[in-house]
Amino acid sequence: MKILVFGSLNIDLIFMVDHIASPGETVSGNSFIKSAGGKGANQAAALAKAGMPVYMAGKIGRDGEFLAELLESYGVNTGGIVRYEGATGQAIIQLDHSRQNAIVLYSGGNGAISADEVTAALNEFSAGDLVVLQNEISCLRDIMEGAKKRGMRISFNPSPCNEKIAELPLELVDIFFVNEIEGAALVSMPPRLPSEILDRLVECFPLAEIILTAGKDGAYYGCGTYRAKGDIIDTPVADTTGAGDTFTGYFLAAREKGMPVTQALAAACKASSIAVSRMGAMESIPFAAEVFCD
Repeated sequence: MKILVFGSLNIDLIFMVDHIASPGETVSGNSFIKSAGGKGANQAAALAKAGMPVYMAGKIGRDGEFLAELLESYGVNTGGIVRYEGATGQAIIQLDHSRQNAIVLYSGGNGAISADEVTAALNEFSAGDLVVLQNEISCLRDIMEGAKKRGMRISFNPSPCNEKIAELPLELVDIFFVNEIEGAALVSMPPRLPSEILDRLVECFPLAEIILTAGKDGAYYGCGTYRAKGDIIDTPVADTTGAGDTFTGYFLAAREKGMPVTQALAAACKASSIAVSRMGAMESIPFAAEVFCD
């Protein structure tokens, strides 16, 4: 069994601000950090740091070579990352004193992935392998349909949850990772309790596993009639960027290691709690020894 993360690679430009800018407002940054990010890269790093063999596919420009090098340092196989003459994806992140963020994305190479590149990447994988997706790259339909034709399993994090989601064959997804806002949007619900959103998601996607993260309220799991919940570990928050990606990577790693759902939820909640106590996205993700130490 192999894990392929086919997703975004971004250069994160993080500005520490007193408060997140409102429309028409200019705010001064107190400090600035340039770091590695992108939901795809973050999830690949989390899987690798959790001890899983993982392959990364995506697209970067010359300015993003350090992203591939960092992933390789964590043990990620980066042979599926395509280089091109354009810009790597960019994320401009405002981070305030309460450690909440506002993010502006420029797709760059993430939006320039072609159908031929999808085929080339998927040809290295076969039945039973897992492909991990997010909504930050082009050709997602091609990836989903191509993966299913090969008998692969599909994990999907529909973030950002925008109008493109409606164009995707979501019935092909085996595992959904959503937060409360994304989960409600997927099933056209107004804001509700996490358990109510989860029940509706399970009803709409009866063949899939649903994992719904709810911030300080922890994480919820639903599949068929089975339900489970994981609780966060209360830690001082330095930066919430990448917390959801850390959760996704560690939950998938725990399940692929054969752990039951409740143990996987506990590990993923612990990993994301550690991540938010540190600055940065990819760099803040803990290693397996910090999480699977009990």
